[in-house]
Amino acid sequence: MWDPTGSLGRALWIGGAQWAGKSTVARLLAIRHGLTAYHYDFHDARAHNDRLIARGGPARDPERLWVRSTPEEMAAAAREVFALRFEWALDDLRALVSGRPIIAEGWGLRPEFVAPLLDSPRRMVVMVPTEEFRQHQLSTLPRAAKFTPNVSDPVRAQRNRIARDRLLAEDAVRRARRLGIRVLEIDGSADAEAVADTVAGHFGLA
Repeated sequence: MWDPTGSLGRALWIGGAQWAGKSTVARLLAIRHGLTAYHYDFHDARAHNDRLIARGGPARDPERLWVRSTPEEMAAAAREVFALRFEWALDDLRALVSGRPIIAEGWGLRPEFVAPLLDSPRRMVVMVPTEEFRQHQLSTLPRAAKFTPNVSDPVRAQRNRIARDRLLAEDAVRRARRLGIRVLEIDGSADAEAVADTVAGHFGLA
């Protein structure tokens, strides 16, 4: 593994599913422990998407992507894109230099991709919402409840997106458990500070 700055070897990883609080927990731990936080979604929506376009990738067709595809097809397509963009995330991380470990979070940081980089499974945790908490997040978080692409059937598109996300979450849990990586099921009974305490304990942060 090419790791010129040693950033990857010291990294801590939070993967899992959307709406589980990964970004919030990573931010809290970065502030508490002086870590350098890497937010996958931020880079994925900007530089990574630009790189995909530069590669000559096909233009996104919202109608085909969200309405005419099944959730299973959508999940399979997402896993393919995750594999490509993970390499770009590693490029980002290799460029970071920090006196303390980097904490990287995002749903594209899949356990099967991260595991070969780990010297211990304790360097990763997978966070997923319970079904009840997923529904709570969808009903209370504007960014989760709002479907922005212009499509002919936004209700079906949102239903497909939710089903796709559920399939991807289940896949992440299966793979994490197979690899001996800890799974945290977030049900909303503990606030973000308490969840951050649990993750900090798992990582052995002082």
